Amino acid sequence: MGISISVLGIGNLLMSDEGVGVHAIKALEAGYHFPEGVRLLDGGTMGLDLLYYIEGTRRLLIIDAVNSDSPPATVKLYEGRQVPAALSQKFSVHQIGLQDLLFALDITGAAPEEICLAGVQPRDVEVGLNLSDQVEQAMPALINAVIKKLEDWGVQARGKMKCA
Repeated sequence: MGISISVLGIGNLLMSDEGVGVHAIKALEAGYHFPEGVRLLDGGTMGLDLLYYIEGTRRLLIIDAVNSDSPPATVKLYEGRQVPAALSQKFSVHQIGLQDLLFALDITGAAPEEICLAGVQPRDVEVGLNLSDQVEQAMPALINAVIKKLEDWGVQARGKMKCA
């Protein structure tokens, strides 16, 4: 069975909240088991280099920092044509690469049937290895939004057992 759903975390871990998508992928990997056909990808700032990994994916769920002109740590889901519009307010170079990736998928006929973006309004995008306190506190809401969207797509993620 091929990959039917890719969950792609995007961002720069060296720029505080800008790395929220990668932090979310790490949290999903640490906290959940996913069925065959679901792939978690740390896309970092790769942009077009991700084309190879996304081609053939039926559904794509992107997690990224997004400037939505909302209060810091606001989590929003964007679907279909809302995704490019949400990425139009650029505050990071990788978002240009992400838009190029989506365009390349579209013109090559390899675009996923469904695309969703789980976006978080950043507070800090300055040099720093940690998320701001506000975005860190929003991580459970972000993870829940991702799990809910996957459930809408028929995916049942199982939480991993925590050992004391």
